[in-house]
Amino acid sequence: MTIFLQSLDYQLWHIIVNGPRMPTRTIEGVVYPKPENEYNDNDFRMLQLNSKAKHVLFYLLEVTYEGTNQVKESKISMLVHEYELFIMHDNESISDMFTRFTTIINSLKNLGKSYPN
Repeated sequence: MTIFLQSLDYQLWHIIVNGPRMPTRTIEGVVYPKPENEYNDNDFRMLQLNSKAKHVLFYLLEVTYEGTNQVKESKISMLVHEYELFIMHDNESISDMFTRFTTIINSLKNLGKSYPN
């Protein structure tokens, strides 16, 4: 991940590790947030990098959690198959069956597929 972020823009990794940087100004030794009407080109570049870092992190988390579109469709297909063929297993309690059914439904819902009652 370090190399990927640094290849996009070396400062992205620095922002992710140290947190976003906001434009500031110092008055009599005290640091204050800079008013937006005083931003310069460097301030806007810094804010753009903050946004770019957030975007890359969201994208990486989405791919990690949900997978690519192809993986997502495969997961949906597998869960739909489980849903359509859902039956109570031998020696399974009603509570276990309900938990298994709820897991299938919630997984489908998290992937954007839901069934009306």
